[in-house]
Amino acid sequence: MKYMLLIIGTQDAEPETADAGQGLMEAFMAYHKAVYDAGVMVDSNVLDSFETATSVQMDASGERIVTDGPFAETREYLGGYYILDLPDLDAAIDWAARCPGARAWRVEVRPIQDFDLS
Repeated sequence: MKYMLLIIGTQDAEPETADAGQGLMEAFMAYHKAVYDAGVMVDSNVLDSFETATSVQMDASGERIVTDGPFAETREYLGGYYILDLPDLDAAIDWAARCPGARAWRVEVRPIQDFDLS
């Protein structure tokens, strides 16, 4: 089964020093290699800054509502993701706990539903 690990940051959670930021980047690189070497990685990427996000919503009359940024009600943002092919939720939780994002911010684990369009 595939699981998406969503790395959820907060707008005001920056590393305290340049060295801390470099250490976090190195931790992510090591984690990325571990996931790849384990043969469970399907996809992974870092998203551009939340400041470049655009949200689209449709109102009851069918009109588009387009706003800059993610969600106005929160200071959280989606910073990146991993899609892993794992045997079960326990394995997904184990990999999420190893992710540097779980120490610096928060990692949400979501099963990906198989959806057949044919």
